Amino acid sequence: MRIDIKSYLNVNHLTIYQVAKTSGYGYTTLHKSFNKQQSKATSLNLRDLDAIARAQHRQMWQVLRDLEEHYLLDD
Repeated sequence: MRIDIKSYLNVNHLTIYQVAKTSGYGYTTLHKSFNKQQSKATSLNLRDLDAIARAQHRQMWQVLRDLEEHYLLDD
């Protein structure tokens, strides 16, 4: 299973730049992470969840719940 992070960002009107700026994480780091091919070994990590949560002023568990409920892709 993979997470469609690009769709999540699009639906929530976020860009990687906005997430980086609001969260304090580096743009290059997030860009590489959000654009990498995900496999079972390289899933979304805690830094990515934290960055998205900070950008939306939400808790990480809320973001994770949304991703699990609406943005999982079957392989």
